[in-house]
Amino acid sequence: MRRLSTRDASFQQRFSALLAFETVNDPALIQTVDQIIAQVRELGNAHVLALTQQFDQHPAQHFDELELSASQLQQAFEQLEPTVRNALELAASRIREFHQRQVQPDWQYVDALGNTLGQKVTPLDRVGIYVPGGKASYPSSVLMNAIPAAVAGVQEIIMVVPAPKGELNPLVLAAAHLAGVHRVLTIGGAQAVAALAYGTETIAPVDKITGPGNRFVAAAKRAVFGQVGIDMIAGPSEILVYAEGQNNPQWLAMDLLSQAEHDEVAQSIFITPDAELLEQVAQAIEAHLVTLPRAEIAKTSLQNRGALVLVKDRAEAIQLINQVAPEHLELCMDEPEQLLPQIRHAGAIFMGRYSPEAIGDYCAGPNHVLPTSGTARFSSPLGVYDFQKRSSIIYCSPEGSKSLAQAADVLAQQEGLEAHAGSARYRS
Repeated sequence: MRRLSTRDASFQQRFSALLAFETVNDPALIQTVDQIIAQVRELGNAHVLALTQQFDQHPAQHFDELELSASQLQQAFEQLEPTVRNALELAASRIREFHQRQVQPDWQYVDALGNTLGQKVTPLDRVGIYVPGGKASYPSSVLMNAIPAAVAGVQEIIMVVPAPKGELNPLVLAAAHLAGVHRVLTIGGAQAVAALAYGTETIAPVDKITGPGNRFVAAAKRAVFGQVGIDMIAGPSEILVYAEGQNNPQWLAMDLLSQAEHDEVAQSIFITPDAELLEQVAQAIEAHLVTLPRAEIAKTSLQNRGALVLVKDRAEAIQLINQVAPEHLELCMDEPEQLLPQIRHAGAIFMGRYSPEAIGDYCAGPNHVLPTSGTARFSSPLGVYDFQKRSSIIYCSPEGSKSLAQAADVLAQQEGLEAHAGSARYRS
């Protein structure tokens, strides 16, 4: 894990290089994904089934064997061990409670001319959520994508999840039942994204696709954007931990490793003005790696994209935080709220020493689908508002129409649009 100091003349160059990452710009990848999408559009279920058999070695012989029934989802939920079921229910309850506060109401007002103006909020009709599958268990991805959609009032939530060799983790199915998913299809990859976006004989096209996946999924989501909405092009997981004052280096080291263990291109950055703490954290990381089951993945991540950064003071730290625009930001310090007004770019901000990112991943309540790769500069966490759309309401009174039409007439003529001007003029 590289060590950097803002006192070094080459720091900014080295730090910027550390942050550079491109997700889906590989021409060969794009060509492969475009071909898959075109074939799914042409051949529908048959091609999705063929690719599922090829890539996932799924035993299904007919497309309808790829869909799970509601009773299968319910059975998976009911068969969970009580402690696991209780934890899943707690997480779902907290996620639902948080997202219910995001529901946007319709609103209207009457202006001085008697015109009624306002906004109508409508849920999307149908959405698709992508969940990583196989033996890996990502019930949190199900809850974080499906519950906001359900709270928003989406009429149909279709979940796709790959099932290599037909294997699925029951916890994922239980989460789908608990979150209110309407349909579950055991398909994945670019072919699943194409099926959701363009539809097949038995899948109606969705309005939006959300959820994480591998680089083929990310490339496919980029390719179908415009045909459907998407949440984001997700890059690798990231965490930036800023610490000052009295901290437990063991805690901080494990927080950094919590992202590094995701995959080899995840990014963990530690920033502090305390050189002694930096050294303690470095030593704690090495100690944890001895016993960490996913140590090899974490080591590669830390070697390639991790960094321990020594800054002069808090002001330098804030500057770097806003430069990174991290997916997850931990402020491990006394009175972290002092920094909050100066943090302009971050997906989720974990305040204080008792708010590890891991709790946010599962059961704090706010969504864990967050902008990565610096996109927190202009993007927000997934939420209810991603599953709703807004329509403007314009209801002119006779008097208001006459007054506004005169201004519209003048402005339309200035733009050389005579039909616009005439349309307004008839009302004036």
